[in-house]
Parts: sequence; structure tokens; C-alpha cells
Amino acid sequence: MSNNQFKRGELYSVINGMATTAVARRLQKNFRNAGLELTIEQWSLLYHLWKEDGLSQQELGTRTFRDKASITRLIDNLEKLGLVERVASKTDRRINLVCLTLAAKPLQQITYELANQTMQEALNNITKDEIEIVKNVFQRVYDNLTSPDLI
Repeated sequence: MSNNQFKRGELYSVINGMATTAVARRLQKNFRNAGLELTIEQWSLLYHLWKEDGLSQQELGTRTFRDKASITRLIDNLEKLGLVERVASKTDRRINLVCLTLAAKPLQQITYELANQTMQEALNNITKDEIEIVKNVFQRVYDNLTSPDLI
């Protein structure tokens, strides 16, 4: 029998999911404690827009691994908060670009600081070498499952 047989609680996706959920909950708590009424899902869109403003809704979905309906709902809510606006593309009227408003700009620094604080809390007592090993393993798992041969 294979050395990699399934054992409850040892499935890597379960362990990764638990860690991901714990980090997201802590970041949400840190946002709330700082007086920010912003969800982690909303922040993930803002994060990508801070890196490259004016992305299409489809590109935001691709970058955040979310479906069309989820992206639409998140953008609707960010619009209600006055943090983004949809702008019709000048080259293709079928495409909406999502652009940051002036109100979103000041949030970048504070949310980055809170994200860094959260990651410091999460990675307490974990060495740089251990972090690199985990990053490399998860990258290889991702690459294995998204290779063109499997898709």
C-alpha cells in the first residue's frame, strides 16, 4: 500500500484550510479592533487593485480565485462603501473596469500594517527555513494540480 494513504486529519488540504481560516479570522479581528469595517474578501479585492488599479471584474475573479457572482457581490458592496467604482472600458464596452476611489487610498497603509502584524502573529516561533519549505511544498502541490496535462 502507498505510503501516502489518506488519514483523517493529515490531509494537507484540511491542514492548510485550518491554517488559512485561522489567519483570516485573526486578520478580520485585527481589522475590527482597528475600527475598520472591511471583510477579508473585500480587502483581497482592494489588495489587487492597490497593486494594479483598473482591473476588469473577470481579472479580479481570476486573481482571487472567485466566481463571477462572488466578484459582482463584493464589488457591489465596495461601491456602497465608496471604495471602488465601475468604469466602462474605453476599448471594449462589454468590460467594466474596477477603479479605486480616493476614499480607498488611505486604507492601503493601515491594512498592510495589520496584515503584516497578523502574519507576524501567525509565524511566531517558525523559522525562515521552515517557512521556505512550506512555501515550496505548496507551490509544488499547486503546480502539480494546475499543469496543462491535468487541465
